[in-house]
Amino acid sequence: MSIPADTSTPLAAREHARAMAGTRVETMPTLPARAARDLPPGVEPDAVVWDETIGAGGYASRVLSRGTTLRLTNVEGDACLGLLVYNADQPVERLNVADTVKVQWNAYLREGALLLSDMGRVLMSIREDEMGQHDAFCGCSSERSNRARYGDGANHGPYPNARDRFLLALARHGLGRKDVMPNVNLFKGVRIDDEGALSLVAESSRAGAHVELRAEMNVLVVMANTPHVLDDRPGYHATPVRVLAWRGEPTPEDDPVRNATPEGLRAFLNSEDWFTR
Repeated sequence: MSIPADTSTPLAAREHARAMAGTRVETMPTLPARAARDLPPGVEPDAVVWDETIGAGGYASRVLSRGTTLRLTNVEGDACLGLLVYNADQPVERLNVADTVKVQWNAYLREGALLLSDMGRVLMSIREDEMGQHDAFCGCSSERSNRARYGDGANHGPYPNARDRFLLALARHGLGRKDVMPNVNLFKGVRIDDEGALSLVAESSRAGAHVELRAEMNVLVVMANTPHVLDDRPGYHATPVRVLAWRGEPTPEDDPVRNATPEGLRAFLNSEDWFTR
């Protein structure tokens, strides 16, 4: 049996805190980021700007520069990562899921898809996708939905909900409740049947599968790792997601994702116009 640390006095608490130096847990960010291990081929340590693991019920946020690649890995295969994206230079511009679906004539996000803003710009593009199914329909869980399913949905309880996790992350950037908009859910697929009913695709991912997104503007990304709102299994199912980001160059004019469709090219031109101002 371990002996509880003595924190009965300020001096004892200080000694205990200093004794913990060097201790690591899975969900601690790697600092400095260039010390990250197990990098993808071709990624140099000095280019890495973010390495962190988001555990069950966890959240994270970061401003990423244009050209940065964000790789999200479903470590154990049962994650549901809610994602919000904002123009970091003008956060009133943000991800618009309805336009993302409508402009691309496709509600099933996969490699080559674009995440579009409410001003017709590309915020991020999906460069690689080992899963092929991500949810653009269902949005995020709330305190009410989690309370109905688990008996408790409080932000600091045992079953935190995605909406409140988003709020904690947004507060770090001066944003609040009015800034939470419909999100996409990565690593969970949802289908619509002929009668319009939504259903979660069972076992729609696998351990180690990743999706890579490229920042097409300076973006603020906000993420929450909580069970999907349609997940009706008993228990709170959410497994870790590794977040890794590294610097890169802005998308070149001959990029195949940029030129894949007339609608997509127009959105890229709108994004590029932002940087001519």
